[in-house]
Amino acid sequence: MKIGIISDTHGDLISIDKAIPYLKQCDLIIHAGDNINDAEYIYYATDVNVKCVKGNCDSYNMDGDYELEFSVKNKNFFLCHGHYHEVKLGLDVLYGFARNNDIDIVVFGHTHIPTCEIIDNIIFINPGSLTYPRGGSERGFGILTLDDNILYEQIKI
Repeated sequence: MKIGIISDTHGDLISIDKAIPYLKQCDLIIHAGDNINDAEYIYYATDVNVKCVKGNCDSYNMDGDYELEFSVKNKNFFLCHGHYHEVKLGLDVLYGFARNNDIDIVVFGHTHIPTCEIIDNIIFINPGSLTYPRGGSERGFGILTLDDNILYEQIKI
């Protein structure tokens, strides 16, 4: 199963359109916030189910949750934007939450810096930003493949 992972799109439809050909090949797409409305655009452009959360730049009165837990192929996911979990200071808060809640894979955004890190068999993925990359990174997103092995690939656009 292929899962497209995207975050911090900030309404930049031109950059999103560059990712669409890759995302169309996925079985699921995860959007980790900062313009939750982009998740709807991605869904209609790909016809692939999108799980999404709001970020710190999304209005509090917009529809959507700030956090989401779900399972895919016997893996428990936790999806958040990250601003409520102090991700700009590191992964400690997210790690504690994941460990206490039997989470296998954590997807977050907010830092605009791509990362894929494994701590005590918990996978932490931040796909970076399609719009405003930081920390010397490039515009991009990720694809997570769940089969006999777990593989994460960072795609630069």
